[in-house]
Amino acid sequence: MASNNNNTNNGQSLTHQLLSRAHSPDSTNRIFADKIQHRPLLLKPTSPPPSSNARDARRRSRVEKRQRAKALKPKPLSARQRRKLGLYDIPKDGQKYAIFEPLNQLWLGYAREILGGELYGGGQGAAAKLSAADFHGAEVEVSRSSCPSRVGIRGIVIKDARFVFEVITAKNQIKTVPKEGTVFRINVSPPQDQVRENATAQDQKPFTFEIHGDQFQYRSADRANKKFKPHYLENL
Repeated sequence: MASNNNNTNNGQSLTHQLLSRAHSPDSTNRIFADKIQHRPLLLKPTSPPPSSNARDARRRSRVEKRQRAKALKPKPLSARQRRKLGLYDIPKDGQKYAIFEPLNQLWLGYAREILGGELYGGGQGAAAKLSAADFHGAEVEVSRSSCPSRVGIRGIVIKDARFVFEVITAKNQIKTVPKEGTVFRINVSPPQDQVRENATAQDQKPFTFEIHGDQFQYRSADRANKKFKPHYLENL
């Protein structure tokens, strides 16, 4: 008991000394009695939160981390912004037919690979494969069109869009041909090594097929997963 009383007296004397530096003795006694004496001292705990709150803290940390990563990740450009920046435009020095001839050779190899043995026979199987094929690099020719001035346009496809084919002609001209009301003819020649080994007239003939643009108004990426069903067409 004596030690507790000594500690209390020491505490009071220290408090009085600090208050007496700024206040008179009467004010010191009054402030000590009203605001300090018998008042609890609240201390903020420094220990970690309980386990129940630790899970919420980890969850908030993960959410904040994802939000920061998302904020730092650049947003993809919209189609309007890409067009405004000219990302789809071919520069003048690149508008040459000779530049796209190797692309046409690659497409011919791609077409022969997907056709397989149907390269010489055709049929429904070949039609289904070609409907889902990509025509970037194919050499197309307008055989029929609702606009007579388009008939005869021939070139390599440099852009297979949803509603148009952009082709580059042998005269180094880029032409945009709408698919609507237009029929395109494409030839796939057989491999040269097979032509030398099998000297038959049937093997030397190219595989020729036509695309009806009215039924082909899809992007190449969308056609890859689309199943085309045969049906009657009034305009044929």
